[in-house]
Parts: sequence; structure tokens; C-alpha cells
Amino acid sequence: MNETHYRHEYKYPLTHGQILIESAKISAVAQKDAHVGEAGFYNIRSLYFDDYDNSCYKDNENGVDDREKYRIRIYNHSVERITLELKQKIRGKTSKRSCPLTLLQCRKLIEGGIPDDIKPDQQVLHRLAYLMTVRLMRPAIIVDYDRVPYVYRLEDANVRVTFDSNIMSAGDASSFLNDKIYGRGVLPAGQALMEVKFDSFLPDEIYSLLQLDGLNASTFSKYYLCRRLGV
Repeated sequence: MNETHYRHEYKYPLTHGQILIESAKISAVAQKDAHVGEAGFYNIRSLYFDDYDNSCYKDNENGVDDREKYRIRIYNHSVERITLELKQKIRGKTSKRSCPLTLLQCRKLIEGGIPDDIKPDQQVLHRLAYLMTVRLMRPAIIVDYDRVPYVYRLEDANVRVTFDSNIMSAGDASSFLNDKIYGRGVLPAGQALMEVKFDSFLPDEIYSLLQLDGLNASTFSKYYLCRRLGV
């Protein structure tokens, strides 16, 4: 198994005015991710799991440092690429492990069942299946949003800055693969969430993004906000 790679990750809720300023700053020094296409953004939809005691939700609410979340993720409502991800936070840093899912495996998990065709290399799915058995891990919430991603790479710097808007929660797990879902927005109109992710250090150009008056880091994830506000 490859060594787990940990990164720093900071989150900042932005007003509409702050979005304009921060977008102008980052676009001057970084490039948009090649996956955005002509639209300039892409849609991300995730189905998060939690156990019988809502441990994932409570750990986030209580600021537990060592915690993990499982989610199924698709892009632009397409089933061509379905990924199961395990996101961990340990000592303030985050890591992500993943494995691809077949459409049938995805549908089984959406229903709260364990696929019977798990492959040896689907280690994240093996772990989730175990937790579904011993912790009764089941689908908990859909989180849907549009992302504008920027990538900054220079020498040893590997930085990713994203702007997530139209963040919506939906409680009907069975609608996860639908083209259109119905849910509830979790941020006031016009606001967005900026995330800054980096390996070892922040270059000065990126650090300047965080010096805007009124900018405050948030400890809560999109998952937590969607669970807290309900649907």
C-alpha cells in the first residue's frame, strides 16, 4: 500500500464581494483546473455515510482531530466515473484514499446494502463494508455544489484553491444518481466557500489571499453544514 499523503486544508466562507476580490487575486497567479471545460466550473455530488450513532457528524461538531468520512462522488451528474472516497483528518492535516465503483456497486450502497462483488484492490470499499456491518454505516446526506478550481504549481509548491457555490443538501439517498435532485441551500444567496489546500507551505501570492479584511477560517465542512441544517 502506498504511503498516505497528508495535506493542509483551510476553509473560508465568502460574501459576494469577497468572492469577486479573491477570484481576481487567484486568477492572476494560478490556472483553472483543466477539468472545468468551457463552463468554467464543474458540479460535484457526494453521498456521505454515517453510523448508528452519527459519529461522523458528532466528531465534526466537537472538533475531534482524528476523524474520517466515507463518501461516494460523481461529477457533472455522470455515472461514467463513480468513486468511493475515505477522507481522514489527523493532527490538523487531511488525506484522501479512494477506489472506483461500478454502477451496480454504487446502487447497492445507495440502498444501504453491501456489494457482493468487492474486488481485492477496492480496499476503501472493504473498509466501508466492514463498518456497515459492525457500525451500521449507512447513507446519511447528499451534498451537491458547483466548484471553480484553481491550481498553483511552482517549484516545491503544490496548492489548490477552490470556490464552492450553490451548496445544497438532500436527504433522499435514492435520488443520488438522478440528473436533478431536490434539496435545501445551506449558505445565504450569493455566498460561497473558499478552500485552500497545500502540501508543505503557502507561496506569498497565495498567502496574500488570506489577508483580506473580514476573512475568517471555518472549522466546519460542507458535510457538517448540510447535516446540521437538514433538508
